[in-house]
Amino acid sequence: MSPAALLSPPVFAGDGGRAHSHSISPGDASRLSDDELLNTGRELAERRRVIDASAAVISAEIAHRSRRDLGYEGLAQRRGMRTPEALVQQLTGLSGADARTLVRIGTLVTEHSPDLPNDPARCHDDARTPWLIEVAEAVASGNLSLGAADAIRLGLGAPNDDVTVSQLTEAARLLLQEAPTLTLERLTTLARRYRDELEEGGIAEREEERRARRYLHITPRPDGMTRITGLLDPESAAIIVGAVDAITAPRRGGPRFVDAAEAARAEKLINDARTNEQLAVDALVDLVRVATLADEGTVLGARRVAVRLHVTERDLRRGQGLARFEGQPEAVSIATAERHSCESGVVPILFDTDGSVLNLGRDQRNFSPRQRIGLAARDGGCRFPECDRPPSWTEAHHAEQWERDHGETNIDNGILLCRHHHMLVHNNGWEIERHDHDFVLLPPPGSGRAGPIAMPPKRLVK
Repeated sequence: MSPAALLSPPVFAGDGGRAHSHSISPGDASRLSDDELLNTGRELAERRRVIDASAAVISAEIAHRSRRDLGYEGLAQRRGMRTPEALVQQLTGLSGADARTLVRIGTLVTEHSPDLPNDPARCHDDARTPWLIEVAEAVASGNLSLGAADAIRLGLGAPNDDVTVSQLTEAARLLLQEAPTLTLERLTTLARRYRDELEEGGIAEREEERRARRYLHITPRPDGMTRITGLLDPESAAIIVGAVDAITAPRRGGPRFVDAAEAARAEKLINDARTNEQLAVDALVDLVRVATLADEGTVLGARRVAVRLHVTERDLRRGQGLARFEGQPEAVSIATAERHSCESGVVPILFDTDGSVLNLGRDQRNFSPRQRIGLAARDGGCRFPECDRPPSWTEAHHAEQWERDHGETNIDNGILLCRHHHMLVHNNGWEIERHDHDFVLLPPPGSGRAGPIAMPPKRLVK
């Protein structure tokens, strides 16, 4: 079957009949060339967005016909459902969360639709979210997924005394431009970052709200095991995740080690019979055990878990702005940065106006620990497009390669890549070029990608 035939639209029976369509079988997929496979996947994703948008509009109409003022005459109540979301869930077989997303985004599209009948119960003539009109249009046209629209909506929030509708409208427009090149997780992070930058004064309040939601539940089970569940605020997560990642990184594609002792430790860990999840549990237990054996009044003896805080000197001096713990996307207040700096000390990293790190260059083969700190602050993680590996999982690559191009080991020539993408660049013919303070990726022939491709930094503090 040809790719075009595979993607032929379904035929609907009408008059209450069932919709009929064919699905792509594993055999169909196996007969496609690489390009056909990717093009088919891309077209299916486009069609899914259109179908999801239609499903969201239908769900919003179900919610409208089930609104509270109709009481037991509402559609959901007449069908024996307490809420319209429950009716959508029954209709679609989706989870409750997915059903709520359908109703929520469908309502957003409906609010801004120009073709609704003149019904006083509808709010499209006075939309509640004017800053999201372009987001609604992108969903309706099939250019934006429901998840991406929800991420933008949640991340940007609503206007208040400090953030105007026009500012949120511009932020939403920028996010729409970025959305096609970002994963949903990175789009969510970027939307929240834009809100933090627009409303620096609300960072402390949002930080405190997250801190108030932290918890740890320890629940004995009938089978003799104990379940641990919980939530960590960004500061707590930076400590816990950093400690566990440091132990399990060699098993999860972390950076390679030059030091012989560290390489031997990594090799031993790779050959360990325990799963990654079991290693993480044992690491946490060991941390607690060491803490209980430390001198009275101390935790983990005299050594602290290495946690880096990114904050600009300007914000630290003026006492306003934001900071972020390395590897954690959520902003924290300057007050938290000052407290953490007081407790742990700081490694000063200065930025000039174009974002390049100052005073860290050295002419040597391997990047020094201090240079790595600077690269982490500048790059924010692996700079390969669409990669979300944090700085702790990366290796420093010479854009002008040391051996071949006689490149120097300095900050301007360094770029962070995760182990996978570092090996891809060296082994598969990918090239990285430096243009002033920017880097671009040049794919090799046959990769299916046209270059140059921008490699913007993923740092969390400007």
